[in-house]
Amino acid sequence: MTAIGRMVRRGLGAIAATLSVLLAGAAAAADAPLVAAAADLRFALAEIAERFRRDTGAAVRLVFGSSGNFARQIRQGAPFALFLAADEAYVLDLARDGFTRDEGTLYAIGRLVLMVPNGSPLALDGTLEDLARAVRDGRLRRFAIANPEHAPYGKRAEEVLRHKGILEAIRPFLVYGENVAQAAQFAASGNAEGGIVAYSLALSPQLESLAGHALIPAAWHAPLRQRMVRLRGARPSADRFYGYLQEEPARAILRRYGFVLPGEPATE
Repeated sequence: MTAIGRMVRRGLGAIAATLSVLLAGAAAAADAPLVAAAADLRFALAEIAERFRRDTGAAVRLVFGSSGNFARQIRQGAPFALFLAADEAYVLDLARDGFTRDEGTLYAIGRLVLMVPNGSPLALDGTLEDLARAVRDGRLRRFAIANPEHAPYGKRAEEVLRHKGILEAIRPFLVYGENVAQAAQFAASGNAEGGIVAYSLALSPQLESLAGHALIPAAWHAPLRQRMVRLRGARPSADRFYGYLQEEPARAILRRYGFVLPGEPATE
């Protein structure tokens, strides 16, 4: 074989090896299950997915949004493998109508906080006494919650405001996030004087430096029972992540982000 022939052969071999690696990566990405997750999980689940990748070598693809919107998309044929809802009612309804393998499992109970950005005129008060005064004395211009039409954290925020007796008075000042993560961004950025958002988001390093938070009594609203489920057609790669979410490494991360875990007591 001539020198040129050997060079061509080596070049073709290198190209074949590169294509093999690229095709293997594409196959792995295609096999990575698509996970629809409630927006309150934005930081916690991203951390869990990275830990899962380190522990197992497998990957998942995460999409975050409101539980109500995801439930509608699943009914319309969206190709999700797993659904982690912020309100178990969405999962149980999908299970009843045959869109899931089973009724799934409870993975966490969420908490609400009052979030107040640095420099806000509102006091950090989980009993919302100062918020009620601010509605009356003109300090409040905008107050953020998630859209209650399809976001469980928005529904529960309305319940809190109703419990406090200020829901109707504060309505003209409400700004709605498409989901609770967007509502938290409104509050933390100072685009609102405050908001009622997920504890898990308030604890994230990305937002904790921008805003303070105070827990709202859990008795002021219906529990945020968060349930996950495998959709029909989910492959073994989805089963693997579903199981991992119930193991201690994942539970420890959820616990650190303020979630109450099944079988563990809540703390005020």
